[in-house]
Amino acid sequence: MKFAASHLSYCTNIHPAESWQETRTMLASHVLAVRDSLRASGHLGSDEAFAIGLRLSAVAARELLEGDHLGRFREWLAATHTYVFTINGFPYGSFHGTRVKEQVFRPDWTDPARMAYTKNLFRILAAIVRPDISASVSTLPGSFKSFGADESLIRKQLIELAGFLDELSDASGHDFHLGLEPEPLGHFENTIETVTFFQRLCHLAPDASAIRRRIGLNYDACHFALEYDDAHEAFKLFGFAGIRISKIHLSSALAFDPNDPAALAAIRAFNEPTYFHQVLLRQADDSIRRFQDLPDFFQALDHGRIRVADFLEARVHFHIPLDAEPAAPLRSTRGETLKVLDWHRTHPDACQHFEIETYTWGVLPGSLQRPVTEQIAGEYQWVLANA
Repeated sequence: MKFAASHLSYCTNIHPAESWQETRTMLASHVLAVRDSLRASGHLGSDEAFAIGLRLSAVAARELLEGDHLGRFREWLAATHTYVFTINGFPYGSFHGTRVKEQVFRPDWTDPARMAYTKNLFRILAAIVRPDISASVSTLPGSFKSFGADESLIRKQLIELAGFLDELSDASGHDFHLGLEPEPLGHFENTIETVTFFQRLCHLAPDASAIRRRIGLNYDACHFALEYDDAHEAFKLFGFAGIRISKIHLSSALAFDPNDPAALAAIRAFNEPTYFHQVLLRQADDSIRRFQDLPDFFQALDHGRIRVADFLEARVHFHIPLDAEPAAPLRSTRGETLKVLDWHRTHPDACQHFEIETYTWGVLPGSLQRPVTEQIAGEYQWVLANA
């Protein structure tokens, strides 16, 4: 759907689907139910096309490119008055119902399998994207810090991909771009690390202009809030550095006061075994202490290796629905998401791709659980009311 001069979707990674058949079934059920709910509430016009923020696993992408699947998908998009402008290419494999954790970073950008998967996603977009819009794929920030990845291999593959996207864009007439998505403990995770990574990438690329055209940033509001980075300042620095804002994830993280015993007790309900929930604690000098996951934080706390009195605030990588604040004493980083929307109002042409991303529906504690269509529709309504 149109969002000022941009496009707004929600990411279908909230729905379990790994094969193309499962993805096709999910689109016909969940996605159309969200579309119909927004039409019924008057938030989507009866003749307005509904945008899909598609998530495809590597298996589903390969299957979609086989036989007549792609042609039949194009026909389905036309028949349902829907369109795809972006694909979430961060999770390569299974993303629900199993231990994802660090596996979401595998294969990383040192592995040719990541390149092959990403090229497939762009080939799919080239076949289905409408002629009047650009198209993006979001991906991981190169690797995960603990993997000790060789950055030269990451840069080599990204430089190759930029050339591939230039050729694909010239051949198709579309503007294709990749968005690298910083995340806590990723190969680069905050504003400064992102800027310096892109500086190195451009400096070492044979054609820095191709990098700036085709390789950009997927700004996840939850992730940058976790780093305690102010959205306005971050976008200003990215602008100075000439980094393209490929896509923006509208999302919110969990936050709490570590000096509040009730908050420490309440946060334990969010400790679940599927996803990484990095914990970042801000100290009085504004330095940040990081824990890879909630169990690591609790273990350090329970064994006396940290003192809560040393910290002013804690934030947890657990996506919280935009329209539903957790009950006190917990809170969220939704204020940073509002800053992103405020930046968009004053820079309407700086980014055309926006995506609501609260993939944690299946693991939310009961107090935050709602029917999934109701949750997604509620998040759209919150975004549109605050845009």
